[in-house]
Amino acid sequence: MGQLDGKTALVTGGTAGIGLETARRFAAEGATVYLTGRRSDAVDAAVADIDGDVIGVVGDVADLDALDRLFTTIAERSGTLDVLVANAGSGTLTELPDITEELFDSTFGANVKGLVFTVQKALPLLAEGASIVLVASISGITGSAGMSLYAATKAAVRNFARSWAVELAPRRIRVNALNPGPVATPGMNRLARVLGDGAEHLGDLPPLGRIGDAAEMAGAALFLATADTAYMTGSDLVLDGGATL
Repeated sequence: MGQLDGKTALVTGGTAGIGLETARRFAAEGATVYLTGRRSDAVDAAVADIDGDVIGVVGDVADLDALDRLFTTIAERSGTLDVLVANAGSGTLTELPDITEELFDSTFGANVKGLVFTVQKALPLLAEGASIVLVASISGITGSAGMSLYAATKAAVRNFARSWAVELAPRRIRVNALNPGPVATPGMNRLARVLGDGAEHLGDLPPLGRIGDAAEMAGAALFLATADTAYMTGSDLVLDGGATL
């Protein structure tokens, strides 16, 4: 018997990295899983790679019309939503003198605007007692050269979790932020190539001596999605191998 049997879940940005592994874990635990991505080939590949009841929907979370189509699909096929993992986002290594208006708009569009309206448009479908997991980052806690835009968006995500936890408490909807540290994902690998080094050498390794695995982040998302955390809301769950110590 799976921990999410009979539940319906949505994972945005579910075609790679933490999103893909979260969708996989949720499906393995018995959930009907919707996953999104901006490219149809990536969405199709993700769906084909996961065993279980998985539905892929192509769309950009920063596009409100695309979000409307997504939630229409969920409403027509499943009716309600029990778990929402707002994971879609992006970031680039750019220092302050090089930040452009286009980069500002695209980063805040994906990580802040897209997340806000994903959650807002999900509200009519969310069942009483549903769980919302906002994927933030330890970048929203610490400072790092070249990551100020990305870090600012993730700091916003952490505060959304706190504020929405209060707003949605009357419906018993829990909202928590998941804050990964350095994790071996395609995004991390791209950053490593920009820096000209392996992902394991992106600064000092955390005290545990390694970077994280996307499947470990998926396990944390599952923890936040289940009744095991029924009394947990507005919290920051940090999985960073001790990097923020």
